[in-house]
Amino acid sequence: MPSRHDLSRRVAMGMAVIIALGVGALGWASTLLGEYSVMDMGGGHAGHVHGSGTGTGVPATGVSVTELIADPLRPPDVRVELIARKQTIQVPGGHPVEGYTVNGTSPGPTIRARQGSLVEAVFVNESVPAGATLHWHGIDVANAADGVAGVTQDAVPVGGRQVYRFVAADSGTYWYHSHQVSHEQVEGGLLGAVVIEPAEQPARAFDTDVLALLHVYGGQHTLNGRVQDEQVAAEPGSTVRIRIINTDQGTAAVWSAAPFLVVSVDGHDVNAPAMVEGRTVLIPAGGRADIAVQAPAQGSVRLQVGGARSISVGDPAVAAPPARQPAETLDLLSYGDPAPLDFDPQSPDRTFDYVIGRRFGLIDGRPGNFWTINGQLFPDVPMFHVREGDVVLMRLVNETGEVHPMHLHGHHFLVLSRGGEHASGSPWWADSLDVRPAESYQIAFVADNPGIWSDHCHTLAHAVDGLVAHVMYEGVSTPFTINGAAGNQPE
Repeated sequence: MPSRHDLSRRVAMGMAVIIALGVGALGWASTLLGEYSVMDMGGGHAGHVHGSGTGTGVPATGVSVTELIADPLRPPDVRVELIARKQTIQVPGGHPVEGYTVNGTSPGPTIRARQGSLVEAVFVNESVPAGATLHWHGIDVANAADGVAGVTQDAVPVGGRQVYRFVAADSGTYWYHSHQVSHEQVEGGLLGAVVIEPAEQPARAFDTDVLALLHVYGGQHTLNGRVQDEQVAAEPGSTVRIRIINTDQGTAAVWSAAPFLVVSVDGHDVNAPAMVEGRTVLIPAGGRADIAVQAPAQGSVRLQVGGARSISVGDPAVAAPPARQPAETLDLLSYGDPAPLDFDPQSPDRTFDYVIGRRFGLIDGRPGNFWTINGQLFPDVPMFHVREGDVVLMRLVNETGEVHPMHLHGHHFLVLSRGGEHASGSPWWADSLDVRPAESYQIAFVADNPGIWSDHCHTLAHAVDGLVAHVMYEGVSTPFTINGAAGNQPE
């Protein structure tokens, strides 16, 4: 009788044969990536590049991503130095975890700027062994500052530095995080918040403005880095703006027994938001939502953020009781009032499908049930080619059983419809969008920011397993490569 070890070995061999037969039956071949450039994606296998780690073996054409920068002669209005380290994170209210810090803490320091300011961030990698970068999530930076290892730069090695410069063109709530081995470094805490204040006094003023950054450290659900709820002292009748940033890998739920407003989504204000009562607001991985809460005449109100944590607003001496999460969710497709657009999404210059599926296959000799885009396994996924000025229409379809928070770099997109239901509320601008099983969306954006831009799932483990494509502008090239001597591994 075969031993348990023999049985396990036979099962493993059998699975390998099944996968191999399935691959052959479907016309797939084993994909051995080696060193490659994203410029070779979009048809056929990724090219095997020979030469230096910065990819000089790739012929450059047109404008390099390195040339797409903010005004190099303009002095910065805001300048910060951000030092990344691999170290133990002390989590107040919880237990320490091994991870990554920025300037000795996680989350790292909040960067604040006024709309129109030029921000200069000097990034230093003191001790992150695999190298690191900074990606400015949701901020439509010039492409050279996007911080994607192997696409817009090489990963910054230990002892190295990188200077990021960008204009804070849009006010709102954003965040930064590493885009090198991002599934490990983001989860490990290499991140922080960015708040861009409007250039002029907004029509809707708030008495207090607070941050609520959500992150899970080693199974510990934190609010602003602490395993603790927060209390915001506020006078009766005053309004508090709560900037919620979901840095985790799944959807965050927000609700309250008291009415509240959703005043901004992904850095774009909602037009004429209505009071939300008896509904849950869902924030995708990577997404942000700014919630306005009014302090009651007596006591306080509690806003649940991410389910495990809460923020109470009002009299600190009177705690508000927790409320049951409403079963009904707020539909941003119909929330708020319509407003004019400055482009016509019904007359696109380019139309693309982005259909998410799943199939067995082999990547670098690793068998698995990988994600596909338009039926293709990475790296044979689409490259979405555009020209500057194009109006782009994209159809997102999820044919899998999991939620995919889709994130487009360098642009905000307008959500036009879901499952054939057209948007009827405030223009819903987003950079992170949950596409749930069997759902389909139509989105549109203007190609007004030249470069090579990632368009990927922000459940970062999904991106590692192939759920990443790119938007490439005509005439733009990159000298950087992935898997070469520079050690670039963006996901």
